Amino acid sequence: MGPGDLSAVLNGLKLYRPEKLLVGFETGDDAAVLDIGESGYLVQTVDFITPVVDDAYTFGRISALNSMSDVYAMGGVPVSALSVFSYSCSVDKDDIRAMMQGAGDEFAAVNCSLCGGHTVDDAEIKLGFSVTGIIKDKKFYRNVGLRQGDLMIYTKKLGIGLITTAIKAGLCNDEYAAEVIKTMTLSNKNAAGILRQFDVSACTDVTGFGLAGHGNEMASGSGVTVEFFTDKIHIQNGAKEFASQFIIPAGAYSNMEFVKDQCVFEQTSDNSHMVLFDPQTSGGLLIGVAEKDAEAMVRVLKSVGYEDTDIIGRVTEKSDFSVIFN
Repeated sequence: MGPGDLSAVLNGLKLYRPEKLLVGFETGDDAAVLDIGESGYLVQTVDFITPVVDDAYTFGRISALNSMSDVYAMGGVPVSALSVFSYSCSVDKDDIRAMMQGAGDEFAAVNCSLCGGHTVDDAEIKLGFSVTGIIKDKKFYRNVGLRQGDLMIYTKKLGIGLITTAIKAGLCNDEYAAEVIKTMTLSNKNAAGILRQFDVSACTDVTGFGLAGHGNEMASGSGVTVEFFTDKIHIQNGAKEFASQFIIPAGAYSNMEFVKDQCVFEQTSDNSHMVLFDPQTSGGLLIGVAEKDAEAMVRVLKSVGYEDTDIIGRVTEKSDFSVIFN
């Protein structure tokens, strides 16, 4: 399914919806938010991925960071996690332990307790986590709410899916692999902590639907158009090279097919446009912020480790398209 498909399928279900449920799945937000009274808000999410790197410990780290990212995108702080782990009995026990230790170390680094989980016998390894977070000041961010005149900031390089596809195919050199691992293991924690310092209207993390898909969700849900500045988007070294060789994840084609009627882009002969639809694992935060705050926010994000942060777009009045790549 493409971005938004599942929400459309589930539309109209008779579900319990108390007033205290502030955010459900209906708008395709990153996580659910529940008002728990004086203690603040509860944030809940779940995500899992297949292996994107060869090293088991590093894969565990990336899976944990990827799962926590949705809590950060809502402005929350992760406090507990349960694993969702599929593997076959043929998987080496040391690799299983390494995956879980990698994840456990990332959770421990942010004082989030890995409490247990569930395993399933599966021919393909899948590892993820259901993460619970809290918001004490009752201030949370959604992927809707963009305002005309806002600027769009993104905090990481795109092209993660292209590079990890090349890694799986045994075609990626050590330099490209090391760079993409650095990107995927950069937590969104500090970026999320900066949101409250500025006039932020909306936020999401860019993951499986790619920049175009998540940008479309933000724009369509806000009743605006987002114009992206293609030359301002930072790209993983090697991503365009692999795209030109048709080493492209299947999800990128699905993303492009789903949003093509709402998206203006140049279809290039070297396939470099596929970076815009490339599914990201542990991608960065895509943030809508008031123009007056945008440059200052970029400076602060860079100062805390997000060196590839840039202003990559502008929010305009709604046009015939939700997303335009200039």
